[in-house]
Order: sequence, then structure tokens, then C-alpha cells
Amino acid sequence: MSFLAWIILGLIAGFIASKLVNKTGEGVILDIVLGVIGAVVGGWLFSTFGMSGVTGVNIYSMLVAVVGAVVVLVIFHAIRRKA
Repeated sequence: MSFLAWIILGLIAGFIASKLVNKTGEGVILDIVLGVIGAVVGGWLFSTFGMSGVTGVNIYSMLVAVVGAVVVLVIFHAIRRKA
């Protein structure tokens, strides 16, 4: 995937995940960063369990990215609360 596609996928996934986890966004930049990291984490998790990871800009990849972003956000909030 191109860099721009990762940014778009990350922005959307980060936004959706932040709404699912804490009902408010973390900010545009942090949503993008956590969404892109979440897409990578989601791809790794899905491939670990025998499914395909992020395959492009499509609904399945969005689902993978959102699942990964939710995992990343939960970890992010757990670490941020401890600090």
C-alpha cells in the first residue's frame, strides 16, 4: 500500500477506534499515529491467528485496522493512566 493509503486508513481506523474506546478523539495527529500503528498490530494479530492482514484500502482491511487500533488504544490508555 502507498504511504497516503496508510495515512487514510490510519486516520479512519484511529477515529473509529477512539470513538469505541473513550467516546472522544485523541486529536487528529494522535488518531492517525495510533490508527497506523493499530493497522500494523491488527495485521500482525490477524496473520498470527491464520487470517490475512491488511490487504489494501477495503472494508476487511478497515476492520483489521480498527481491531488493531482498539488494542493499541486500550494499551495506550492503560500506560497513560499509570504515568
